[in-house]
Amino acid sequence: MRAFSNVNAKDFKDAASQLKQHNDLGKSAVIVGGGSDLLGLVKEHLVPADVLVNLKSIRGMDQITEKGGDVIIGGLTTLDTLSHHPLIQSRYRVLAEAAGSVATPQIRNVGTIAGNVSQRPWCWYFRNGFPCFKNGGKTCFSVTGENDHHAIFGGGPSYIVHPSDTAPALVALRAKFRIIGPTGERTVAAEDFFTGPRVNVERENILTKDEVLSEVHLPGLPKNTRSTYHKELDREAWTHAIVSVALVLEMDKQTCRSARVVLGGVAPIPWRLKKVEAMLAGQKITPELAAKAAEVALEGAQPLAKNKYKVPLTKAIVKRNLISLSA
Repeated sequence: MRAFSNVNAKDFKDAASQLKQHNDLGKSAVIVGGGSDLLGLVKEHLVPADVLVNLKSIRGMDQITEKGGDVIIGGLTTLDTLSHHPLIQSRYRVLAEAAGSVATPQIRNVGTIAGNVSQRPWCWYFRNGFPCFKNGGKTCFSVTGENDHHAIFGGGPSYIVHPSDTAPALVALRAKFRIIGPTGERTVAAEDFFTGPRVNVERENILTKDEVLSEVHLPGLPKNTRSTYHKELDREAWTHAIVSVALVLEMDKQTCRSARVVLGGVAPIPWRLKKVEAMLAGQKITPELAAKAAEVALEGAQPLAKNKYKVPLTKAIVKRNLISLSA
């Protein structure tokens, strides 16, 4: 591992200022919260780091609070806290289930919500140092190589899938992210936070090198809202979703008033199914409608040579979870 120094941030604005200060001096400065992913990347020389700006020194940003009908989640809130918090479990079950599905208990105890949505891809070519697009190269080795777990939507020129479990849930919940930079702050919708390789092949989100994700804001939901998160794995633990779905349904008795359906594990960003949402709105979700929605969900899919299995698998989990959640 290359040598690096550590700086404790006083608050998020100070963290952003530290990033800018060191980057302006020609040093590579990066944010570290829980560190469960970043430190491994630094160790493997996949992320250059001369300075680690430590967020754990910031107090009070690991809390979940209510304000004006919204729920505010501090960026340093651990996934374990999120998965067990009574407020999240009762009102935003899709997020509690997503957070509780991440990796192992040890990782959920240290991994943070901000780190989970900002993590780098787990493509084996990137993680093993191949000169791919994500490592500054000019090719995506998965196109003709091992692509079992890669994208069937939104790929090109890179075919990575976004690894976060909480990201689809947050997009489905219409969450907003508070981002702090050295000169100010901005708030963006979760759906607009993530960027595909056709926008910037080297990045997975809109954060600049001097910005920090500080908070997640969840809007209040109607009382008759139901939600769930389901993921399919290739083994029982320490792995990411092959395919996942985040569902948020506003129900009026047996009628779906509105729906948000977001897939994970199939695209470089959380993949929202707007056409499916429109199909469900105002309808009673029958097994027949769920089956039609599942077919529409996979329209436009372009699987690679070894991940065609994701198409029927995705159809099955969309159909099954629509039926079970609306029942």
